[in-house]
Amino acid sequence: MSDLTISQPGTSDGGSTALAARTPQRLKPIGTSGGANAASDAAANLFQRAKDFLAQPAVARSLPMVSLIGVVALAGFAWLALQEPPQRDLFRGLPDDDKAAVAAALQTSNIAYQLDSATGALTVGEDDYHAARMALASQGLPRSAPDGDSMISSLPMGASRAVETEKLRGAREADLARSIEAMDAVNTARVHLAVDPPSVFIRERNEPAASVVLNLASGRTLSSEQVQAITHLVASSVSGLASDRVSVVDQNGNLLSQESNGGALGEAGQQLAVREQIENRYRRSLAALLTPMLGAGNFAAEVSAELDFSQRQATSESFPQDETRVRSEQRSWSAETDGQGAAGGIPGALANQAPADTTLEDQMGDPAQGETAPQIREEQVARSFELGRQVSVVREASGDISRLSVAVAVAASADGKPRSAAELAQIENLIKGAVGYNEARGDQVAVTSRAFQPTTAVEESWYEASWVSLLARNLSALLVALAIIFFIGRPLLKKRKEMKAEAIATGGQPNRQLPAAAQEPVEDHLPVTLDMITSAHSYQERALLIQNFVKQNPEHATLVVRDLLKSAKNTKEPVNG
Repeated sequence: MSDLTISQPGTSDGGSTALAARTPQRLKPIGTSGGANAASDAAANLFQRAKDFLAQPAVARSLPMVSLIGVVALAGFAWLALQEPPQRDLFRGLPDDDKAAVAAALQTSNIAYQLDSATGALTVGEDDYHAARMALASQGLPRSAPDGDSMISSLPMGASRAVETEKLRGAREADLARSIEAMDAVNTARVHLAVDPPSVFIRERNEPAASVVLNLASGRTLSSEQVQAITHLVASSVSGLASDRVSVVDQNGNLLSQESNGGALGEAGQQLAVREQIENRYRRSLAALLTPMLGAGNFAAEVSAELDFSQRQATSESFPQDETRVRSEQRSWSAETDGQGAAGGIPGALANQAPADTTLEDQMGDPAQGETAPQIREEQVARSFELGRQVSVVREASGDISRLSVAVAVAASADGKPRSAAELAQIENLIKGAVGYNEARGDQVAVTSRAFQPTTAVEESWYEASWVSLLARNLSALLVALAIIFFIGRPLLKKRKEMKAEAIATGGQPNRQLPAAAQEPVEDHLPVTLDMITSAHSYQERALLIQNFVKQNPEHATLVVRDLLKSAKNTKEPVNG
């Protein structure tokens, strides 16, 4: 069979030039490397392949339906994502066995949960958080925090002294942590003990220390008394540990034990707390006194107390005069003579014999006869006394009230008139008796009568109710799903119907995207050439171009058909012969 050639007389080079002008040409960039050209060519080929794949009739017919299914799936995903309530972490860092036990318990309790694949945390809906915690607590989950007895019982046989010491320390820390977790405001607690093991080879040992890390419940705080209770609990559980060497820290990194350590800020905080306690006690006394008389809401009382926290100590020592006692006494005396007395004794007699009895004569002499006393006497007495001694140490108590100020506003009577002066004076006397009024220290009590403004109860706004947030989530999810369906799915469905109708009109083949020369009317574009027909990508494009060519050149088309018939007849005759 000979090749089909169609010539177009009268076609000049201008027609080819016009066709080239209408056909897009690819220009290679100047100065680019071969790698860049190869990458761009590969991308262009890949894009062209994808375009050709989507241009296939079967793919073109199924593409709207596939897109519609994707849009519906996207709308459902948006609905599920927006309709689901916010999640809240239930537990983090649990071992796998405890995690499996918690998941089974939640599934048994019909509580929906999610497992974060990145962090491994178990999360539940915010509305189911407290119910899940109660359900797990009733079953004793999680069990990841063993007690000291289980840790000691799991100690392996033949463990070294170091391993045994660490196990015992860990058991003590676990027991202390469980004891601290028994407090209402504490969710979890961790205790770290720094205690040197006893050794005969160490002369100087470091003093024991401890630190406690608390995870408090949301919105809860610990008072200074509770912090002191924790420090004393830990200090009394470890031998040789002082309470001032125990540090208590919360999950936010705040040092809670600074008040119990006796610092300046801690002392000021304790003084402020004492002042608030005293003022609150006076307010309660005034409320208990005035409520039966005036009624609740018909008075307002404020108390301001000035306290003296200075500490004074005095020591005195006294010696009472009436409490003296003689402790010891020593006496000594001596006598002297003038030496004119007669010698006594017997010559030749022994000197160590006892003297004979002597008679005591008056040696003073008779003053009337003019004789003088020849003897002088001297006596010395030394006495020591025991004196009474009194030592008294006086320490004045700190925190005494130095001044008290009370202000009470009384509501006016039922008719709107202020209360009388006599009635206010009676109320003032009652207040003075209730607070222990002392004029010497400068106390003040002020009572006045005023008309109170009506107070309206603050009600919760309707948009703050729990059902509003649930309704908003559902409506937003529904609106997003409807927007995806109507603005994306509906146009795709409409396009699918149009393509189906066009396929039926064209004999079962949907209309593809044709070149501009094939889609435009015959009178609006340049004449069709043979190059345009041979360069067509598909059969349908080539058929349309041939139709336009036949319309533009009916004589040439007739000649071509006649040549085709002749060539077909010539090819069949030898076969039949």
